[in-house]
Amino acid sequence: MTLERLEVTNFRCVARAKLELDPRLTVIAGPNASGKTSLLEAVFFLSSGRSFRTSRVAPLIRTGQQEVSVVGRVASASRQVVLGVRGTRSGLETRVAGLPVKGFAEHVRLLPVQAIDPEIHKLLEEGPSRRRRFLDWGVFHVERRYVAAWRRYQRALKQRNAGLKQRLRSSAIDLWDRELIQAADPLVDYRQRYLDVLAPKAASLVAALLRLDLELVHQRGWPQEKVFSDALRDARPRDLQMGVTTVGPHRADVIVRLRGQLARDRVSRGQQKLLAAALVLAQIEHRAELGGQMATLLLDDPAAELDAANLAGFLERVAGLPAQLIVTALDSATVQPLLGGRMFHVEQGDVRQML
Repeated sequence: MTLERLEVTNFRCVARAKLELDPRLTVIAGPNASGKTSLLEAVFFLSSGRSFRTSRVAPLIRTGQQEVSVVGRVASASRQVVLGVRGTRSGLETRVAGLPVKGFAEHVRLLPVQAIDPEIHKLLEEGPSRRRRFLDWGVFHVERRYVAAWRRYQRALKQRNAGLKQRLRSSAIDLWDRELIQAADPLVDYRQRYLDVLAPKAASLVAALLRLDLELVHQRGWPQEKVFSDALRDARPRDLQMGVTTVGPHRADVIVRLRGQLARDRVSRGQQKLLAAALVLAQIEHRAELGGQMATLLLDDPAAELDAANLAGFLERVAGLPAQLIVTALDSATVQPLLGGRMFHVEQGDVRQML
């Protein structure tokens, strides 16, 4: 499905905006701090309940207001569905087709969104949580059983952590260990199978864009030489001391290497951005190959930190991507290969369509 219509109220500097989006390409141009990125964040927020810049709702609410809301109409050839999210400083309310729902699983399924912004290099530079989200987004969209497996694991993890904090008897924690181990098996398997397929596709794309040899390795969240039951047993004294489970799929990572070394140690900031962006493109291409519905890619100021040659190669690849594209730029001329579709201009939070 594609996002046809977006209505934004009190989102950062944007008091109110309504956009009719092109099913293939929408370009949003304007000066810095005008609200361009806020519109991309609003799309991301509609899909997942968070921004790609922050997981907190409070910073998204326009100064002086009490709540933020985003409503979007998504459509395929056979149906239309309206999604809505209202956020306050105390929580979120979500709706699908006018009916309240819990969580964002249906939003994410109906409106799969990925973002490439000037901070995309943090996918490589920062800790494992960003790379886990990247991995889980991909698995979620190709394995329908993944959500149930993930929820089962999270319930078991919550109960085990509660037992650790309460310093329950070993026999009680043993029960949660068994449940955690059973819940972890499919989670790890789904992630590994997905990465086994994604890795060669990503390597091919990185070779084309950067002429570098890429390797992606799934780090399960405990020492590779141990089975999970042994890792849990060995970590229990530390877990009791800290009151949390320190090993398991919730600590997993995707190791990104170039010629055997960590990617962040081998390439420049601009190359890091291009490499991380290539991982996202590979993920979208892989999903499309499996026949999944069209994803929406948010591309925020792609010219930032990329030289002319790398930018041209990157935009050429993006132009052929099987996705709905929503792109921001200081000047639309900087994204020349992507011109067409529908264009908007933003200034001081005011959004106007360009004819």
